[in-house]
Amino acid sequence: MRRNFSIREASTADIPTINRLAAAIWEPTYRPILSQEQIDYMFEVIYTPEALERQMQEGQTFLLLLDGSGPIGFAAFSLKDAADQVYKLNKIYLLPSRQGGGLGKLLLENVEEKVKQAGARYLDLNVNRYNQAKAFYERCGYQVHQEEDIPIGPYWMNDYVMRKQLA
Repeated sequence: MRRNFSIREASTADIPTINRLAAAIWEPTYRPILSQEQIDYMFEVIYTPEALERQMQEGQTFLLLLDGSGPIGFAAFSLKDAADQVYKLNKIYLLPSRQGGGLGKLLLENVEEKVKQAGARYLDLNVNRYNQAKAFYERCGYQVHQEEDIPIGPYWMNDYVMRKQLA
């Protein structure tokens, strides 16, 4: 199965592709746990072409997961704490039709390998406390490290910070 897929680093030329993927993924992912207003607001803050370009300029490395038909998912990571060698998985998403077949794990393992090569001891990620993806991260070896409530405009992101020791 995995031979039919490739992962490559995205560039600013891929921003329209990431934006299209996010548009197809974001709403179905968060509809069960967030209001439509919050979903729309957060999408505008995080996934407009301008926001994606800014994230790249600020040091987030984006990866695209592709199959024979084209891009089906993406991830982004960045350095969080150089002194403690902690990186952060800023985002990881697959088209809903491609979830559940091991591709999320493939993409996550690729991120883990890249940050290990960069010197990471830990990889952190944030997940909404009510997001079913928490169970996926636990199966991949992540544990709740702390809770965070992060303001985003008039809304709050109520997250777990999950951490995996890599080295």
